[in-house]
Amino acid sequence: MAAIVATAAYLGLEARAVEVQVQLIAGLPAFNLVGLADKAVGESRERVRGAIAAMGLALPPKRIAVNLSPADLPKEGSHFDLPIALGLLAAMGVVDAETLSDYVIVGELTLDGRLAPSPGVLLAALHAAEIGKGLICPAAQGAEAAWSGSIDVVAAPDLLSLINHLKGHGLLPTPRAGEVETASSGPDLRQVRGQESAKRALEIAAAGNHNLLMVGPPGSGKSLMAACLPGILPPLDPGEALEVSMVQSVAGTLEGGRLTRKRPFRAPHHSASMAALTGGGLKVRPGEVSMAHLGVLFLDELPEFQRAVLDSLRQPLETGTVSVARANAHVTFPARVQLVAAMNPCRCGYLGDAGLACARAPKCAGDYQAKVSGPLLDRIDLHVEVQAVSAIDLMLPPPAEGSSEVAARVAAVRAIQTERYRDYTIRTNAEVDGDLLELFATPDAAGRALLAQAAEAMRLSARGYTRILRVARTIADMAGSAEIGRIHVAEALSYRRQPPRN
Repeated sequence: MAAIVATAAYLGLEARAVEVQVQLIAGLPAFNLVGLADKAVGESRERVRGAIAAMGLALPPKRIAVNLSPADLPKEGSHFDLPIALGLLAAMGVVDAETLSDYVIVGELTLDGRLAPSPGVLLAALHAAEIGKGLICPAAQGAEAAWSGSIDVVAAPDLLSLINHLKGHGLLPTPRAGEVETASSGPDLRQVRGQESAKRALEIAAAGNHNLLMVGPPGSGKSLMAACLPGILPPLDPGEALEVSMVQSVAGTLEGGRLTRKRPFRAPHHSASMAALTGGGLKVRPGEVSMAHLGVLFLDELPEFQRAVLDSLRQPLETGTVSVARANAHVTFPARVQLVAAMNPCRCGYLGDAGLACARAPKCAGDYQAKVSGPLLDRIDLHVEVQAVSAIDLMLPPPAEGSSEVAARVAAVRAIQTERYRDYTIRTNAEVDGDLLELFATPDAAGRALLAQAAEAMRLSARGYTRILRVARTIADMAGSAEIGRIHVAEALSYRRQPPRN
């Protein structure tokens, strides 16, 4: 009779139920594992063999058959080690198979029997809670698993102590949920001298979760202002923190089970590949756009990224998800990010400065800016030109208003949006679309007239028209106005101007 234990396979942020079926069959000694397993799962045979031997037990002189069901579901990762080992011990009569049936089991084994951390424990814990079971996992990830709720979590440091616990000898302590880190601030906006128009655009972007592009010469403070953005964004609420932690759990970056209230800020280098940015690889893992979910994705030196890599962001920016298709799997990760990008006006960076510009100016500007496709630029709500900072600007005293004052205003505007959209599935103005756009972001008569004139003069696309309405809604919220007026539409249109291409 086969011993059966439950575990899980991960597809994106979804945990699929998997049965580990172990049977001892008369015949020549062998250890066979089937069920569409990858190389890491196939190698678990040696880790299981070594861990059991470390306890002083010998495998029976029989044919060991391990089936991972359903057989057509791809199995990836080292977290199948522990369920295979416990299933084998149950088939040998060392542990009670009925006791194991109450748990979902995940964990990697070492050759000396210790349980090592493996990615995705939080997903397995949430899956266990959904099906009404407990969870067995490594001790290092007990704090992470405890965030799933009131399920029975058994977090063991090694295989021997786990067996003793299951037999009622030497019970293991119940793990407690990890700490919640408070949102820490980065650079303060007081460090930015001048640049009042750029800081205004940054505040609008933070208030409505809008995408932002800053164009300006080197050393004008673009990267500094982008680094200040997390300090003025509101902290993650508990539900958002759990969403972010699920992505981190799958990626294996959730340390010590600590959840954070700080919004992610990811700044990949411009040499990043498409798989690094959007996700993928041999074992599909979330990319930078998913690691920045509910936070900021900062792309510095935007034209230096490969054009195909940048264009791969077009679908995630529109839908808030990224789908990675493979021959044997189709994986979807969340990607609701705020894109902030920075670039120089041309390759030398000093377009418009006769003393510093290169000999190819202004032709070099058109060639340089053409590296970024029009459809991607159309998805960026706010375009702002950042002026060069002079030595006189640096000698001025720091501004009286810093990140804390701006953050308070941003939080107040976000609270307005939370109340407005409490009955819908969206969080911010940047996500408003369709009927909700007509309901909440329709300007008054003067605003509509101005927008109609601008749409014809600027030859706005349907997407550009929609994004202007979203930005105008945020500007009106910042002004405390329930209705979008002409002045709000005018300011939104001023940020729609794209950098010149000639």
